[in-house]
Amino acid sequence: MIIFSNIITPRLQYIAGFISKEISGTAAIITSDAEAFKNYSGVRINYSTAPVSNEEIHIKPVTLLFENDIKAQQTECTTWKDIPVFFRTDADFPFDVFAASFFLLSRYEEYLPHKKDMYGRYAHENSLAYLQGFLNKPLINIWLQEFREILKNKFPDFQSLQPPLTFLPTYDIDMAWSYQNKASWRNAGGVVKSFLSGNWTSMIERVSVLMNKEKDPFDAYGWLNALHERYKLRPYYFFLLAKKTGSYDKNISPDSEAMRSLIHDHAIRYPIGIHPSWQSGDKKELLADEIKALKSVTGADVVSSRQHYIRFTLPQTFRDLLDNGIRFDFSMGYGSINGFRASVCSPFYWYDLPNEKQTELMLFPFCFMEANSFYEQKFTARQALDEMHYYYKEVKATGGTFIMIWHNTFLGTDKSFKGWRESYEQFIKEISS
Repeated sequence: MIIFSNIITPRLQYIAGFISKEISGTAAIITSDAEAFKNYSGVRINYSTAPVSNEEIHIKPVTLLFENDIKAQQTECTTWKDIPVFFRTDADFPFDVFAASFFLLSRYEEYLPHKKDMYGRYAHENSLAYLQGFLNKPLINIWLQEFREILKNKFPDFQSLQPPLTFLPTYDIDMAWSYQNKASWRNAGGVVKSFLSGNWTSMIERVSVLMNKEKDPFDAYGWLNALHERYKLRPYYFFLLAKKTGSYDKNISPDSEAMRSLIHDHAIRYPIGIHPSWQSGDKKELLADEIKALKSVTGADVVSSRQHYIRFTLPQTFRDLLDNGIRFDFSMGYGSINGFRASVCSPFYWYDLPNEKQTELMLFPFCFMEANSFYEQKFTARQALDEMHYYYKEVKATGGTFIMIWHNTFLGTDKSFKGWRESYEQFIKEISS
């Protein structure tokens, strides 16, 4: 595959590389040499304002990939084959799929002025995907399906590639236990709080767990191990290891022998990563400390991460991750609603827009988190099961990686989340049959 453009920019190289690998499995040649383009014997894509050869797919560009600044873009959406599109042009492909994909994949809109949500994050209500009603679609993957068909019709010998579905369950361990292995002052405070509020059930449960008469309600680890073994799953785990607790960081101390044992047990079974604390978003030096704490248990370099509360700000958070050796991040999604934040269900390299370069940080986008369903969308466990199936089918239809987030707190025996563990197990069973 060869792509012709009068101007070759880092933005064009980035998105052409992503698209060509998604549809053919190999990187395309990009050239500004018209004769070399005409003489090429394979698939020819002309990304310029005028035709170059008789046998080509012509995509007329908008200016986005030839710019080197960040400014408001005209993203008026229309439909084509009942598919939302923007950056409409009038060539063989009815819109600039390169520029539109870059706009969504680079998270261009998150660099523009926008309102924050209650946690200081980019509010999903700002996004084009939410405003135009395609947040629940892996739109880029859908576009590329249509692109494959056009290429095959024009070049019958073209060997297209649609990646098979990959299912990747992931877990965030924010609070490893509800009562066990906490500092004595935290449990004492919990007993007093329950007593003063008249919550006798909670107080009795806490005492029973601490006396080893009852299993901790957040302890889902053995159950999960059995589930993974039964269905041959290889999940990722992310551990929150803040040195000091805070309003949003309520983890067990990383110095606790029980916590270190839990991490070690998972590290010998599964890939694990760091779950950078809320506090590390304000003091980036804490990120290095937390990574060091995880490495001290596993003895291995820490290369994977997911932000606690999905709290990140572009570009600084991802630059900090790179500076600390992280190469795989699983934060690309919203902590306020389920859907496809970057409108894609395929892993992709992060593009540092202000620095105009592709980085070594590969992003693994998720589209479902049970906490969004429960806290934000107010779904029941049954509705969440239907939602999981919906997103699974969307990813399966286009090929990609279906990544979901669960927490041990939902999968234990805590009465607040009654039915959620059963819905998760039912989902795993149904997609595995």
